[in-house]
Amino acid sequence: MTMTLTSTAFADGERIPEIHSCDGADISPPLAWSGAPADVRSFALLCADPDAPGGTWTHWAVFDIAADASGLRQDYPKDARVGDVRQAVTDFKRPGYGGPCPPRGHGLHHYHFRVLALDVDRLDLHEGASFGYVSAAAAPHILAQATLTGTYTRD
Repeated sequence: MTMTLTSTAFADGERIPEIHSCDGADISPPLAWSGAPADVRSFALLCADPDAPGGTWTHWAVFDIAADASGLRQDYPKDARVGDVRQAVTDFKRPGYGGPCPPRGHGLHHYHFRVLALDVDRLDLHEGASFGYVSAAAAPHILAQATLTGTYTRD
């Protein structure tokens, strides 16, 4: 079975609604995944924009998500820890979701949401770890992954 990642807020390749951007309420979109391998022990979710003027801009990193989870609700709390789930510090210099906010007139940006099915219960990372540390720590433990890409522009 192929792993999939979807949102009721936008389809793959479509515009992310303004409510999920800095022009709106800047709340995270609802996300759902399915098709994870039977031996998954946890999930991580990453979101980044490779079209940023200075290179890839990191928007969200959530990790230590329980193996029986099937998504994240809209307006997920921006705390570093939500129960056993942890969130890394992004390029916004804080944990939690930071929505699309490309420079005005910079054209269309692509936001890649990736859910990773991992073969470990937890990533061995300190509080306040960065997006980069989460991505690097998760990489050798990926069993499967799925991507959902949304777009946004502020022209």
